[in-house]
Amino acid sequence: MAEGDHPLAPTSTTTSLESAAAASISSPPKLGVASAVFLILNKMIGTGIFSTPSGVFLASGSVGASILLWIVGGVLSLTGLSVFLEFGLGIPKNGGEKNYLERVYQKPKYLITCIFLGQMILLGFSAGNSLAFGRYILFAAGVDYPSEHSARIIAVLCITGVVLLHALHPAAGTALFNGLGVFKVLVLILVVFTGIFAAFGWLPNVENPGNFTNLFENSGFGGGTYNYATALLRIVYSYRGWENANYVISELDNPRRTLAVAAPLAIGGVMLLYVLANVAYFAVIPKYEIAHSGVIVAGLFFRRVFGDSAGARLLPFFVALSNLGNVLVVSFAHARVNCEFGKEGILPYSKFFAKVNALGAPVSGLFLHWVVTVLVLIVPPPGEAYEFIIDLNTYPSAWINALVAGGLIYLQYNKREQWESPFRSYLPITLTYLFSNFFLMYLPLVSPPGRTDHPGVTIAVFGMGCLFMGAIYWLVWSKIMPALGEYKIVNEYVTDEDGNENVRYLRVSKRIVLE
Repeated sequence: MAEGDHPLAPTSTTTSLESAAAASISSPPKLGVASAVFLILNKMIGTGIFSTPSGVFLASGSVGASILLWIVGGVLSLTGLSVFLEFGLGIPKNGGEKNYLERVYQKPKYLITCIFLGQMILLGFSAGNSLAFGRYILFAAGVDYPSEHSARIIAVLCITGVVLLHALHPAAGTALFNGLGVFKVLVLILVVFTGIFAAFGWLPNVENPGNFTNLFENSGFGGGTYNYATALLRIVYSYRGWENANYVISELDNPRRTLAVAAPLAIGGVMLLYVLANVAYFAVIPKYEIAHSGVIVAGLFFRRVFGDSAGARLLPFFVALSNLGNVLVVSFAHARVNCEFGKEGILPYSKFFAKVNALGAPVSGLFLHWVVTVLVLIVPPPGEAYEFIIDLNTYPSAWINALVAGGLIYLQYNKREQWESPFRSYLPITLTYLFSNFFLMYLPLVSPPGRTDHPGVTIAVFGMGCLFMGAIYWLVWSKIMPALGEYKIVNEYVTDEDGNENVRYLRVSKRIVLE
């Protein structure tokens, strides 16, 4: 009989889960500070810094405002880090927001867990960067106008190869995303120093575009509250991924020390590189070309510095490797969150999803991540519909993050909760993060100037629909099925070998309870 058909007594369920955990014959090596830094860097540095600056400048309207907004975006990321550091160091186990939400929102029982489950399973895919990898690989191969079909085929091969690598050679997967993390940083450093040389006139073949004269002068487009907000929204998206290490905190060597060092170092480094990279773009490319460059602003930069042939060859390959690094770290982290859901018994067929192989890799969690990513890649029609699906997770993520920030404030100021953590996020910082997420929740609902429609409403509705699906699952899993199967769900708390307390959701027959 398949798991999930009948309620299980505590001893049976515990034995099943322990058997799944026992499949690990050897544990993979723990991640040190360097690996944790690159785990965050690879998630944060995707295509954003190579494509977003054009849209930010077009919305802000001035060079100075554009650069300031990139600084503001980095500061907002640091406020989020403060919140996640306190939670992560207070609850040092895999799962990220799941653990933090469960600590705060305990009633209705299991509801917040299932809502987060809906977000992580339905929206935790790697489709965006997998597809971008396919497109840029084709560009690098000399295909000027790659077909959507060809790009999707390469994207499927990309996520398949990444999942197989993490499953069969987890140490090699870690080494690869470490290496790609180094590569991304080197590419951005190359951009930064090239821009500095250009600004000082040390590159005779690069003409000074004069963008730093009258730094805050409006260029004839952009500006205004709504456009500034839109620009900041794009920047916040480019900084996303700073919380990635919190999902796999149990994989860290000495988690409290490693996370406390690695996370600020990674985010501060990315912030510095992002701001200086934008300065470099403005030092080389005339601002009107930047405004109309779309997603190829880095392409213009390389072309002006190295010539058409070098820029055409190097940039697509660099961006493709950047995307590959993102796919590697997202699949690494989300597979372990899926595995945690399986170990806890909240997923259907949880015994299967709790499995790890002899190398300690969460093979079933990787498989689930692969299935969702491939479906997102192959099911939607090409064009706007696909891009719409890729952007879905941004809106519900703002809701989840707002709940996390508000929950931390509640724990800090409610003495009955007896909340303790070796790190403290001070109230002004937490409030800044909370209200920044309110802003992200509100902006898509606002009609742009000169328009009467609300294009962001559709994204908001579909994004919240994924959270609603989690609520529906909660109703079925915790209410309807227990009533039909005459069992109840109870919590069991167990301590792992590292001394961390973990919860298991067990199905106990009501007949056993009565006896």
